[in-house]
Amino acid sequence: MTNTTKITDRKTLVLNRKRALNFEDSYNKIHQIAIKEIKDRLEEINREFKDIAIITGHQKIWGKAFPNAKLIDDTDTLIFGKGQYDLIIHALCLHWANDPVGQLIQCKNMLVEDGLFLATLFGGKTLYELNYSFSLAESEISGGISPRFLPMGEIRDLGNLLLRVGFKLPVADNLTTHIHYKDVYSLMNDLRKMGEVNALLSRQKTFTRSQIIEETSKFYIKNFSENDDKIVATFDLIFLTGWYPSENQQKPLKPGSGKINLGVFLDDLKKQPTDPFEQLEKK
Repeated sequence: MTNTTKITDRKTLVLNRKRALNFEDSYNKIHQIAIKEIKDRLEEINREFKDIAIITGHQKIWGKAFPNAKLIDDTDTLIFGKGQYDLIIHALCLHWANDPVGQLIQCKNMLVEDGLFLATLFGGKTLYELNYSFSLAESEISGGISPRFLPMGEIRDLGNLLLRVGFKLPVADNLTTHIHYKDVYSLMNDLRKMGEVNALLSRQKTFTRSQIIEETSKFYIKNFSENDDKIVATFDLIFLTGWYPSENQQKPLKPGSGKINLGVFLDDLKKQPTDPFEQLEKK
């Protein structure tokens, strides 16, 4: 495990997830999207996986989707046998890891040679509308901003983690989903049902003032409402894929054999907006 500063209160996170168990059958839209994407990726691989492990804090949903898999709770230190699985799925919990690099290293050690690692997690612009609205409301009322939202990893940085820990043929991509809600209260209720509410160590331990929530709702409606008067929330699912090294694996293309100019590709990326808050300020 690498040295890192802890940001997640694991006890609170576990408590949030236990409360969410009462709702997993009624609200699991994001999980079902992630499950479908994972299964689609596996279907594209011409290989049968026999020893599968799923690391998740939402075992009820993922256990139904992969009934033959071993379910492992996403604790900071994973309980596993070295070289035990040919497929590991890290399912919608890596964004809460205090040490994501350590998690990837542990997963790599769990794989057999030429084993596959697949992860899905929240990142990018996830819930930036709610974050922005809360920040405006709290600044106006309290004169400051309290910790409420996880720092969301960017796809390029997350993809580099795969290289850092030694995965071969690494791939990082994303799927952005927009879900519409009647109001901000409906959105926050769904986040509770998902167990995705504030579990930061640095969070305030008191209840949020009703005035702040009311102002958050006003700012949200002003900036992120649709024509049908519903608000929109962004969920950015990041997918990471990597293989345990093996001599029989497909090798990367030789330098100069690619058909896409990487320099042009990177220049295009730089032109794309990366900070949604900055874009809003320009409006």
